[in-house]
Amino acid sequence: MKCPFCSNDDTQVKDSRSTEDNTAIRRRRICPDCGARFTTFERIQLRELTVIKKSGKKAPFDRDKLERSVQIALRKRPVERDRVDRMISGIVRRVESLGETEISSDVIGEIVMEGLQSIDSVAYVRFASVYKNFRETKDFEEFLGVISSNKE
Repeated sequence: MKCPFCSNDDTQVKDSRSTEDNTAIRRRRICPDCGARFTTFERIQLRELTVIKKSGKKAPFDRDKLERSVQIALRKRPVERDRVDRMISGIVRRVESLGETEISSDVIGEIVMEGLQSIDSVAYVRFASVYKNFRETKDFEEFLGVISSNKE
């Protein structure tokens, strides 16, 4: 593993342990050149997944990108980090278990919305506003109306 501080190719693992949800291995590393310490995570990848975007372009599925978009929706919301990590791991497992190597970004977006809806309604609406490309306040009103009618 390359050191993120000095780019040395030879770093040493000092400690390895499973994450709390047992979906990854957390490794503490040290660089013998600069002495920097850093953490890496190793996860199981069942297959190479490709995302087909709305524009038709294809890109490799990126768990980190998924996590960043979820974190943006959850910014300043009182949701525990463990709960978010479990949700993201669940989303990745669902996407991988679809049995397809190419997945539409719409499918991923719907799965993310389901996950967010179950943990934080404000984050759900935030994500939906970007995912569904809200342009005006009436878009929010219509979406919130649909949510309200589904709860009744």
